[in-house]
Amino acid sequence: MKIFYIRRGRVYKTILWLLIGAFFIGLGFLATRERTEKTLSPIYQGSDREKKIALTCNIFWGEEYIPRMLEILQEHDVKMTFFPGGTWVEDFPELLKSIDGAGHEVGTHGYAHPHPDQLSKSANLRDMQKAEELIYQAIDKRPKLYAPPYGEKGPAVLKAAEEQGYSFILWSIDTIDWQRPSPEVIVRRVVGKAHNGAIVLMHPTAPTVSALPQIIQELKKQGYQFVTVGEMMNGMSAKTAPEKKK
Repeated sequence: MKIFYIRRGRVYKTILWLLIGAFFIGLGFLATRERTEKTLSPIYQGSDREKKIALTCNIFWGEEYIPRMLEILQEHDVKMTFFPGGTWVEDFPELLKSIDGAGHEVGTHGYAHPHPDQLSKSANLRDMQKAEELIYQAIDKRPKLYAPPYGEKGPAVLKAAEEQGYSFILWSIDTIDWQRPSPEVIVRRVVGKAHNGAIVLMHPTAPTVSALPQIIQELKKQGYQFVTVGEMMNGMSAKTAPEKKK
């Protein structure tokens, strides 16, 4: 009986140590998972403690409206963050040089505008890298910000962006200007939903260009400072909440 109790005690002791080991392994797994998820989180907006707002423009078409957009931005001393697509850069490298030369920030919208969530990580990487090389050839700068086509943010594209060294940029205010509503509708969508740290998604369309001066004037009246996405992120804690503000 004594031998039985000793053996049973050893078994209990072994089980106890196994449970302790499993507990600490579990803590390590959770900590690693938390760090990974934090690293891969999209950025929807900047700090809500500062009255700043960033205008962004995704470009895969609409090049005929960009010169006037640049004139308006210059007239009002506002810098924007542009996210050109690689196929567009192939066709209009000089226009991208004009954007960069005017002091605007240039990110990347990928190369071919695929659905990122339908691609593998390696396929997303190839799309990003091809676009980056074209942007670099045009303006001698490599983008640090990536705006995914369709706003898709699955694990494969997030991991690809992380490996490429990009910040993953989405938005908190969507103009939905690709549907080409009236300029008044675009103004309401931006001014009516303006908030500290907002990132505003735009495209180069005729109604967007018509709405842009009023948007800038109204938001300046409200005390907003216009910054690029990079400036908004610099030295601040950007919000990475899973839900975009409507």
